[in-house]
Amino acid sequence: MRADMLTSVLIELNGTSADIEASGIISTDGLMIAAALPPGMDEDRVGAMSAAMLSLGDRTAQELNRGTLEQVLIKGVTGYVLMIYAGDEAVLTVLAKPNAKLGLIFLDVKRAAKSLSELL
Repeated sequence: MRADMLTSVLIELNGTSADIEASGIISTDGLMIAAALPPGMDEDRVGAMSAAMLSLGDRTAQELNRGTLEQVLIKGVTGYVLMIYAGDEAVLTVLAKPNAKLGLIFLDVKRAAKSLSELL
């Protein structure tokens, strides 16, 4: 039941912008809790990579005196990966197209992260 509610929030997030291609809520240890990924995308890989990047981001922010980590943004040739905490024990990972309007996506992702954290 809870997984269905989490998936519903992710599907709604994906529908807010044509620029969002996929999303998932992942525990900080890398386990996929719920996902709205395209067919063929490996949930385990998305979870593991998200946890690894989040851990590295946390450490980088701490070591370079940047305060508490808020988000991780990765830009590649074919798009973006955005990670933001959804509560203390989970992270929301979003994949977006390369020409995405990031301001709008950040706003939608923050709203979704808040909703997800309330469900967790």
